[in-house]
Amino acid sequence: MKEKLRIVFMGTPEFAVGILDALVHSKHEVVGVVTVADKPAGRGQQIQQSAVKQYAISQGLRVLQPDKLRDELFLNELATLEADLFVVVAFRMLPDVVWKMPAFGTINLHASLLPKYRGAAPINWAIMNGEKETGVSTFFINENIDTGAIIAQKSISLTQSITAGELHDELKSIGAKLTVETADQICSGAVSTIEQDPSDTNVPFAPKIFKADCEIDWSQSAELNHNRIRGLSPYPAAWCKLWSLKKSAWITFKLFDSSEVTIEQATRNNGPFSISEGIVFPSGSGFVLLKEIQAEGKKRMDYKSFLAGNDLKDLVFNP
Repeated sequence: MKEKLRIVFMGTPEFAVGILDALVHSKHEVVGVVTVADKPAGRGQQIQQSAVKQYAISQGLRVLQPDKLRDELFLNELATLEADLFVVVAFRMLPDVVWKMPAFGTINLHASLLPKYRGAAPINWAIMNGEKETGVSTFFINENIDTGAIIAQKSISLTQSITAGELHDELKSIGAKLTVETADQICSGAVSTIEQDPSDTNVPFAPKIFKADCEIDWSQSAELNHNRIRGLSPYPAAWCKLWSLKKSAWITFKLFDSSEVTIEQATRNNGPFSISEGIVFPSGSGFVLLKEIQAEGKKRMDYKSFLAGNDLKDLVFNP
């Protein structure tokens, strides 16, 4: 039992920043931050720092950016920080020489109700699969990905309209609170855990999302496609191809702000059509309404702006 913990935080994206900020403003002491090395990004290939590094610098925190986590110089520097606990959020898989280092262990915050949605994209897959509930979990890291003993969980209900971006922000907020609470429990010695079965395959997984996973097939049900669009919004974004009769070429469109709609006596034609509320895509035996769309090489725009400069009769599913 201690009054406070010396913590090293490990993370990279913006999601992790909220959790780091909560720890910085807790009773515990963040003595160092580990994040990815700076790298070129964007069209200009400008050197870019991770969101976690930018925040850490603003708070005057010590930052470590190892290329290899088994590097002896990095391990020695990490040891000099004399941390009681490592906290990991959206970072790389750690070798045992790292996660076994602190006396109180290494914990991870994962954006799902484990053992569901182990993997790289739990927020996206929970929505894409139409889940009615998800949440966050803290657990002790072991040698396998997302399979360590669960310390604490917090669940939230999901509406049929929530997007991945909105869920990201909600889970970041409750995840920050849960991580601090978990650190408090570890500090006081009042920790009880639930073991996971790493061989359990009867749970949905959340693998990394690739471009092919984002393509919409309009022959599938409206519910499935609506879930996929909102589960990929705003990033990496669902997409589909439509044939332009005018250009005699396929054009790729990114799709945002969808909903399922019931349209009586609608003609199921070979492409999208418009109603007063947006652009309608026939999908399976139903319809998906889109309020925002982005043609390749163009800016994202609302349906009214898109319709002002485009004729939907020119766009079809099949040439």
